[in-house]
Amino acid sequence: MENGQLDLSAERGTSSLKQFALSPAAGKRLIAKGIATHPEVLAAATSATLVVVAGTTNGYIAEELLGALGVSESFDRQRFFRGVTLPPKARPAEPVQAARGFPGDVVIRRGQWLKGKTLFDVSDELHRGDVILKGANALDLEHSRAAVLVAHPKGGTIGAALEAFIGRRVRLLLPVGLEKRVPGNLDVIAEYLNAPGAEGLRLLPVPGTVYTELDAIRQLTGATAMLVAAGGVCGAEGSVWLAVRGTGEQLEQAQQLLKPLLAEPVFAM
Repeated sequence: MENGQLDLSAERGTSSLKQFALSPAAGKRLIAKGIATHPEVLAAATSATLVVVAGTTNGYIAEELLGALGVSESFDRQRFFRGVTLPPKARPAEPVQAARGFPGDVVIRRGQWLKGKTLFDVSDELHRGDVILKGANALDLEHSRAAVLVAHPKGGTIGAALEAFIGRRVRLLLPVGLEKRVPGNLDVIAEYLNAPGAEGLRLLPVPGTVYTELDAIRQLTGATAMLVAAGGVCGAEGSVWLAVRGTGEQLEQAQQLLKPLLAEPVFAM
């Protein structure tokens, strides 16, 4: 797969194809399962420092990682965000956090969860070998790029992450679901939103390694996947159809991996 596109001709005749529909919640869980077995993430969590920056997708990742450490029962994924997009009639996110308390980011250092710590508490200590997981709000799948919405006047968590990434070569992984794909050039979109006369959130295209459901399928099964359709109703809004190609064994692994995810409940606060 290159630039988000899958060459289906390479193994035609020696492989088969199956299709799967995933809800946004199922996609988040799939990404989490992939990231939780990512070699660089595991190395940072056990031998260095791993920072999982708060966000809805990263909440699923933190749950999987803390589960591996045996401490997931004390983690509340429903509070693990700094800002979310809600339906027009839903209550705003800020009172929810104020009432329940923001738990901080998940910082794991040499296998130990440093409860209550945030990226800002440890960013100056991060160095090569450490990893930051930071979610994104826009995905250019064709060019494997992502962008982050920014509300904080000093750049917020992505500002701190980029300082460590650029200044000290800390690894920056960007787990982002296919539901967040946008057409067009992210730099052009950012220029439009960040213009001096504009209002609302800003947008920052960021470097780093994008990680989607497609990457998780390849990592966990060896099969290749392609986004082929999207949409749904009655709770399936934002769903994606994936075509997965591989050997019989790989497709069986994909079936075993993806079928249980179909029952993943929608995110709720």
